[in-house]
Amino acid sequence: MLNIAVLVSGGGTNLQAMLDAKARGEIPNGRFACVVASNPKAYALERAKNAGVETEVLVRKEFSTQDAYDDALLGLLERHNIDLVVLAGFMTILSERVAKAYAYRMINVHPALIPSFCGQGYYGLRVHEAALEYGVKVTGATVHFVNEVADGGAIILQKAVEVQNGDTPEILQKRVMEQAEWEILPKAVSLFCDGKIKIQAGKAVVIE
Repeated sequence: MLNIAVLVSGGGTNLQAMLDAKARGEIPNGRFACVVASNPKAYALERAKNAGVETEVLVRKEFSTQDAYDDALLGLLERHNIDLVVLAGFMTILSERVAKAYAYRMINVHPALIPSFCGQGYYGLRVHEAALEYGVKVTGATVHFVNEVADGGAIILQKAVEVQNGDTPEILQKRVMEQAEWEILPKAVSLFCDGKIKIQAGKAVVIE
């Protein structure tokens, strides 16, 4: 049984999708050991408490240096014996030091089909605004490993979602979450905990 930490900043809908998947028996080899929020008012903390998962709050601006923040985060993950870190709407940029400490043990969900609409500055509604501005007919979500490059780690899973006439960024965001993010993030967590993700030549290969 692997210990999982989920890093959150807001409402925690992706966290809830994972907790629900766990409750349905879909993540048999993983347990949610802690939820770490960058915002003490994040509703995700309530979701975690309702599921009986320990919570922690780490606010970046309360630390004078990046190193001090890194020390606190890495110490917390070590105390909980974390095997997998999941970024689920986490709005604090992590340093190269943290990424390297959890190389191929930290995953993120991004609301687009990488390499489209990703990298520095592409987060939240901005991703969906960019997709609509470009006029793509298909978008989606990607679960990938985290490395020192924003949205640059090996891709684990992707799922496409159709863009529809009349979509606003908010409508598209909701559809991508419901049809893609909430499906592939819990699945990727389960695959990792089952030992079914292998790295070959820098790429993630899923062994079904």
